[in-house]
Order: sequence, then structure tokens, then C-alpha cells
Amino acid sequence: MTRSLKNLWDRFLFRDRGIVPTKRLLLAFLPLSALLLGAVIIKVSWLVIFSANVLFLALSLADLLFTPSRKELSFQRVFPDEMERGIPARIEVLVANQSRHAFLFRFIDGVPQTFRQPFPITGSANGLSETIIPYETVASVRGDYQIGNLFFRYRSSLGLWEKQVTPHLADLVKVIPDLTETRRYLENAQQFLLHEGTAIRRKRMGEGDFAKVRSYVPGDDPRKINWRQTAKLHEVMANEYEPEHGKYITLLIDCGRMMGAELKKGNRLEQVLESAMTVAAAVLQKGDYVSVLAFSKNIKVYVPPAKGMNHLQTILQAIYGLEVDPVEPNYGTVLQYLETVQKKRSLLLLFSDVRTFLYEENTLVYLKRLRQRHLFFMVGIEDGTLKERIAMRPDEVKTAMIKSIGQQQELLKQRGKNKWEKQGLQMVEAKEEHLAVTAISHYIDIMNQNAL
Repeated sequence: MTRSLKNLWDRFLFRDRGIVPTKRLLLAFLPLSALLLGAVIIKVSWLVIFSANVLFLALSLADLLFTPSRKELSFQRVFPDEMERGIPARIEVLVANQSRHAFLFRFIDGVPQTFRQPFPITGSANGLSETIIPYETVASVRGDYQIGNLFFRYRSSLGLWEKQVTPHLADLVKVIPDLTETRRYLENAQQFLLHEGTAIRRKRMGEGDFAKVRSYVPGDDPRKINWRQTAKLHEVMANEYEPEHGKYITLLIDCGRMMGAELKKGNRLEQVLESAMTVAAAVLQKGDYVSVLAFSKNIKVYVPPAKGMNHLQTILQAIYGLEVDPVEPNYGTVLQYLETVQKKRSLLLLFSDVRTFLYEENTLVYLKRLRQRHLFFMVGIEDGTLKERIAMRPDEVKTAMIKSIGQQQELLKQRGKNKWEKQGLQMVEAKEEHLAVTAISHYIDIMNQNAL
């Protein structure tokens, strides 16, 4: 089909530019139809019946004279560059009417199917005015999306016919992980960690890195007074210390098959990405270096170590589009790659499925070698279904069998964890809602113990 024929076909189907009858026109045509049916019964001339239909149609088309022409309307969409997964975002459509005619409208925006569809949006616009039409939508899947056409129909107050326009408003939007936990931590770190009972321990006086000598102010610890500078300047001076910083933290994110398991909100990978961003914010806020490595069968993303809160945006832009791969993770490849890129001693914080990891016997060889230089800690999401099966009351034979199998699986997993922990490789499972808190708590404990 040629382009010209396709345009004609689109107009015929009212896909682009055209007019469509409304329900009001059809309801108005019903009395005329009844009258013409009676005229047929009494054998009125078909010319009269045909003329009556044409006259009614012509009079109804006069309704279009009281609506703006398509050239008198202009459209603009205000769409954010980034949306957080699962968080409502406000979208605005600006309609500029250059005619004197007011109109009623309804429209459907060309957002992807993975977005919430609150359409059609209805409203009214005055003549010689600009109307802002807001609506909210929610993105449920991360990634890059293109927002396409706006399908807009409008009519006069009489409302017999609707005009349709389809302006092409191209917008690009990135759907990033939900950063609610990250913001909560940055606003009040201690309150965020409160339910875990983790305290961000303050260093004792004189500990940490020496920062500078400054004038003594009331309230300072007298033990911080620098007597040599005080005697030299004839002014009481005090030492100022800052916490030790410059440690290296490497976040390892598993994107393998088991990370696609569904949770209460999204899947495991979604929860891991949101928790990893919170951990990265906590580490960067303390002045340490953060690097990120995402993997499945092969390396998917690697972000070199850097410090400063600006690095958080670099990490976000690198990992927001990660997806689950239908393959098993290759831990050996990841650990070999780490040996080549991470030369300095660091904390390797692995987000993965504990049960899958325990089956990788060959990985233990690489980890023993890495442990000579780095600290290793693994955080997984506990299996809520397995916990429910173990907590079942064995009232029936079937229930007792399910409970015993669940207990057996839990026992095998615990034995595997004990075997790895004897090698100095720690791992823990947390509830999905406490994953970020658990990871940050162990990071803080390691920093408080000066283990790095």
C-alpha cells in the first residue's frame, strides 16, 4: 500500500484526521428515523425520504462551524525526563486555542502499555486561551521509553460531531528504580537503621584523620587544644579530626534467573537495585569509594570506583536498565574479573540468591584466593514461601509432608552456609523490606571494627 493510500485509509478509519459522529447525533437521529419509517408505511416518495436525510445531515454538520479548526490548536506535553518505578508522576498537556470557540475534549496519550492508563481524560477549554490538563501515571517496569502521539478529540457544546487530531509529541523518559529508601537514609540515617538496632558509632576524640587546626570555640573538648599552636599564635587553637575515609566497597549485583522471582513489590532484581542504590548512598556519604559490577552469565555493567555524591548519579545511569537474564549466574567469571580490576583491598558486597550460590562449589576456590586481599559478604532475600511452609501446623498428612520438606530444605541451606562461613565467607538472608537496612548495618559494623 502506497503512502498516499495509507493516509486515506487512516482518515477513513479516523486514525489521524477526521470527524466522527457522537452519541448525541445518533440519539437525535432516532426520532427522524421513526418519522421516516412511518412515511415509508404511508408510501411517501423515496425522494422525500432521501432529501430529509440529506437535510438533517447538512444541518448537523453546521455544528462543526462552532469548533476551532485544527490549525488553530497547538499542543505541548510536559513529561519528566526520569520517573521512579512505582511512584506516580504528574504529566501535563498544554492545549493552546487561538480561536474564539470554546470546546469539550477527551484524549488518550500514547504512553506505553506498562504505564498506568488513566484514559480517556476529559475536560473543556475556553476560546483564546491556554489550558493545562494534568494527569498522573505510574511506570511498573524500568527502562527507556518513547512517548508517542496524542490522540485528541474535541466538540462544541452542541456536540453532534467530534473532530480528531493526532499531534506527534515525541518524548523520551527513563524509568529508574524507586529511590524512596535512598532518600529516607539521606534525610536521617540513624532513624532509617533504628529498627535494626544499629548505631552509627561516633569516633572517640583524636581518632580518625587529622583535618585542620582552628580557633577554639566554647563547647569544644579541652583535650583537643593544640598547645603548640596556641603558644605560637597567642590564641587558643584546637585540632579538628574527620572520620577515616577512602575505603573501597564493591557492590556485586546478580542478574541471573533466580533474581526474577516475584516478591510483594516487583521481583528480586528490583528490590536489589533499590537496596544497592541506598547502600551506595550510605557509602558515598561517608566518603568511601564505590564500584558496581552487575553480572549474569557474563559481565553486564561495571562502574569503576569513585567517591562523592555525584558518583551516585553515575551508578544510577549505569544500572537502571538492568534486566533478569534466563541463565544461571557465572560467579567464577565475575571473581576472575574482579581480580583484574580491583587491586586495592575492598569489601565485596554480593546481592544474590543464597541457595544458588551454595551450589557453586567451584566458586569457593576463587573466593579463598580473593579473601586474602578482600572482605566478602553476601546478602540475599529470604524465601517467604519456604518460611510459611515451615511455620505450617501439621494437621494433615499432606501438610506434615510439606512442612517436613520445607524444614529439610532449610536445614540443607543452613549446613551449606556453615560450611562457607567456616572459610570466613559471611552470608545472611533478610526480608525483602529490610534488605537495604541489613546491608548498610553490616557495612557500618565492618567500618566500626576497622576491618578494612
